[in-house]
Amino acid sequence: MPRAAIGLGSNLGDRRGRLARAVPRLAEAGSPVAVSSLYETAPIGGPMQGAFLNAVVVLDTDLRPRPLLARCLAIEREAGRRRRLRWGPRSLDLDLLLYGRETVDEPGLQVPHPRLTARRFALEPLAEAWPQAVLPDETPVSSLLQAVSDQVVAVVAGPGWWQG
Repeated sequence: MPRAAIGLGSNLGDRRGRLARAVPRLAEAGSPVAVSSLYETAPIGGPMQGAFLNAVVVLDTDLRPRPLLARCLAIEREAGRRRRLRWGPRSLDLDLLLYGRETVDEPGLQVPHPRLTARRFALEPLAEAWPQAVLPDETPVSSLLQAVSDQVVAVVAGPGWWQG
């Protein structure tokens, strides 16, 4: 059964509550393996906006990448996500970061996530939740953290933050 990593982010309204509600919804797509700590991060790119809360959920799933992405998009919509402005504020953002060691390059779906290696807010919780994670080219995810060490992230809650 493939292992997938999904990045979670929110910077609107009840950020923590939205992320916490997304975790069990994602767990419906497979068997949860780990949920990272909760991180607060500054936005990268896009318009001026508030800070994000970010986390990563790792799960073993029978879903292929496209149906898994469809599940993520449905959960976003349930949380009130409206795609109005690229890289704008988001009630909930769910990104398929990794799917085993597979590479997918299709319209609307790229795995690994195309900006994963440049974003500490995704790499750090991913390395925490899935320490053995590697890119399809066998590069360990943890080895990529040094290159983004100038990006500030702060742990605001440890593992289990989503359980209430």
